[in-house]
Amino acid sequence: MRGTVPVGRVAGVRIGLHWSVLGIVVLVAAGLAVYQLPLAFPGHSSLGYAVAGVAAAVLLVASLLAHELAHAIVALRNGVAVEGITLWLLGGIARLRGEARSPGADLRISIVGPATSAAVGVVFGALAWGAARSDASDLIVGVLSYLALLNLVLAVFNLVPAAPLDGGRVLRAALWRWRGDRFKAAVWSARAGLGLGYLLIAAGFAQLITQGAAGLWWVLLGLFITNVAFAEERQARVGLALAGVRVRDVMSHPVEAVDGRLTVGDFLIRERGHASFPVLLEDGSVGGLVSLRRVRSLAAHDRPTTALRDAACPMDRVPTAAPDEPLAAVLPRLSESTDGRILVFDDSRLVGIVSPSDISRTVVAHGLEVALPATVEREANRKAPPSNWWYPGQPHSR
Repeated sequence: MRGTVPVGRVAGVRIGLHWSVLGIVVLVAAGLAVYQLPLAFPGHSSLGYAVAGVAAAVLLVASLLAHELAHAIVALRNGVAVEGITLWLLGGIARLRGEARSPGADLRISIVGPATSAAVGVVFGALAWGAARSDASDLIVGVLSYLALLNLVLAVFNLVPAAPLDGGRVLRAALWRWRGDRFKAAVWSARAGLGLGYLLIAAGFAQLITQGAAGLWWVLLGLFITNVAFAEERQARVGLALAGVRVRDVMSHPVEAVDGRLTVGDFLIRERGHASFPVLLEDGSVGGLVSLRRVRSLAAHDRPTTALRDAACPMDRVPTAAPDEPLAAVLPRLSESTDGRILVFDDSRLVGIVSPSDISRTVVAHGLEVALPATVEREANRKAPPSNWWYPGQPHSR
């Protein structure tokens, strides 16, 4: 999903197209132009069918974007950072940095996608009705009706109570609210997702045997749902195992901070025992986080004149936590910063810092494995382990 072509921003959210999104366009455009539209509305030219098919495919991709944008915008309004949106072969993904911090926020972020698809379906349905009433071309009516039906089906399918579908998130939020345990709720939602994925795979193979290649789509969708649901269950079980561990139990403290007025050149000359440092502003407040990797990436001729406060990752991009927060709830925030660190504040006072090595020692002590955010993995100054896994950090890195 990282190999995307950026196409701009909508409502401040980065939009990217994965190369596989062409699959949607080709499948929908060809299916409509070559088979469905000529059969349903005979008598038009090949060019007319082709234009109608392409238009339907493009509008379908736009509908998927509206669905994911709704998730992203509501997530932002509920305090969850959004990395961006990627449109790909099986639809779209809104990549959230972190998790909702309450069942209500989780519910709002989840339900708004299907609600948006339903609303888009109603709009296309109204347009189809209006086009039919105004004696527009039956091709236009057919395309609008097709988009209305497809968006309504998308809304209903996404409400199936199984992760990673939106309905699975709704189920998780409801169980979280009812039982008061987010991680147990996530486990049950993921198990439902595994069941749905296996069912889709079985149905797809049955369709492959009886109807040919038409079942391949369901097999691919089932495999995707199964893989994501398995990963979510694994992460939820980590949360259950770490339920009694608080941030204060793993954070490094006291924290060594650096003066933001210091130049990068002077900073690098001095011997440093850590990999990342909070940067203090003139008033004593924390203005950001600077890492050795970040400052070493500056050109040599800029180092003598660049202040650390200007080279640091700004605080609005540095994840934070409170000392008494559960460690499991904080883990997803590690991917919110390119420096892979969490600063711990007690009210407004900096009391600690959490690094991958702090967490890895804890999860290894519990005999667990936790997915390693890619941003943290790039931070490591040693041979990388298998992709996307935590591993024990060096005792003195931070």
